[in-house]
Amino acid sequence: MRSDVREGVQIYIMSDIKPNFTHLARQFECDPRTVKRYYENNLSKKKAAPKKRPSKLDPFRSIIQEKVELGCSASAIYRFIKKKGYEGKDSILRDYCSQLRKTHIQKATIRIETQPGLSAQVDWKEDLVLYNRSGQRFQINLFLYVLGFSRWKYIELTLDRKQDTLLRCLNNAFLSSEGIPHEIWFDNMRTVVDQSRTQFRKVTWNQRFYEYSKDAGFKPIACRPYRPQTKGKVEALARTVEQLKVYNGEFDTLEDLIDLVFEFNEELNKETSQAIEGPPILKFTAHEKEHLLPFDSKLLTTYTQDILSRKVSKESLVIYQKNKYSVPVRYIGKTVSLQAVAGELTIHYNGECIQRHLLSQKKFNYHSDDMQEILKSDIYRSKSDEEIAHYVQENLKLYDECVLQEHST
Repeated sequence: MRSDVREGVQIYIMSDIKPNFTHLARQFECDPRTVKRYYENNLSKKKAAPKKRPSKLDPFRSIIQEKVELGCSASAIYRFIKKKGYEGKDSILRDYCSQLRKTHIQKATIRIETQPGLSAQVDWKEDLVLYNRSGQRFQINLFLYVLGFSRWKYIELTLDRKQDTLLRCLNNAFLSSEGIPHEIWFDNMRTVVDQSRTQFRKVTWNQRFYEYSKDAGFKPIACRPYRPQTKGKVEALARTVEQLKVYNGEFDTLEDLIDLVFEFNEELNKETSQAIEGPPILKFTAHEKEHLLPFDSKLLTTYTQDILSRKVSKESLVIYQKNKYSVPVRYIGKTVSLQAVAGELTIHYNGECIQRHLLSQKKFNYHSDDMQEILKSDIYRSKSDEEIAHYVQENLKLYDECVLQEHST
């Protein structure tokens, strides 16, 4: 077999040109009859090849492919395209769907890595049910936020998934990371989009949310439905938070549960991530934090001036944005209202303002008067007012030093 001769005559056959056998024979150093034989053999194979006839599936292939990727069955797709004019048999469609599924399974899902500060992914863990020590049922939602480069995570417990709640959680995530990524990927949640993105139409953003994104400075991106690889990092986090079920029967109040979620979040950021081969908090601090965009917290809080209810703990504290703020001890056990406006947290009881705090990243935020009351009602009840006041000032300094050490590490 002379592969060089076969390939040489194949060019002429594909161009539909009859070659000069003598000229090719001199080129390949062989007999002209040899060249002619190769030419005629290859030409007969070309003529014998059956012509590809058009299929009744051809006008519907793109629709079928999209529906298969959405997980639709062949019978459902058959009924769908039949209404659109398909005249073929369902057996042909089933064979085609089977081929598409095999191809889809064989495709490797490529992990997409992003540049520092470029992107984050947002989603909800919806309707997670936990029970306290008394058997009381708590149905909660978890706001999930993951930075793409460092895998740094922010998780917040909520009781609903309203738009105000979403925007407040985003604000808290930005405050916690001290910056905003250039783009954020969202699922097609109704609080974000008015019309979902499909193969045939673009997403229509909710107007209030879109204005918020412009003021915050990030570009919102909508994930395609049923494409988990486009938001794989936050999908992985949604599976991970299932581990919270281990705390069934290990807490008493909603405030306890909020604390558990906060501690769980802290642990995840300090644990080694297989994807980045290290703790997210270290990679975030060393390589990503500086690339995040600055933001105007006062401007963003104008979108979320909603009022929250909190029960005052035994320590005379209430929780806001994972941090604790003090109130006078006489409100222990009572339900108070919290409202954050322009960087200040105001706490009300029965319509009366009982305390004000500047919003901060400190875990414990004590007003000096509240701390003095707390100490006087407990172990320092025998001390003088001057001694307690001195202790309060020293203790508040100690809290500030602890916060500075946390930020430096």
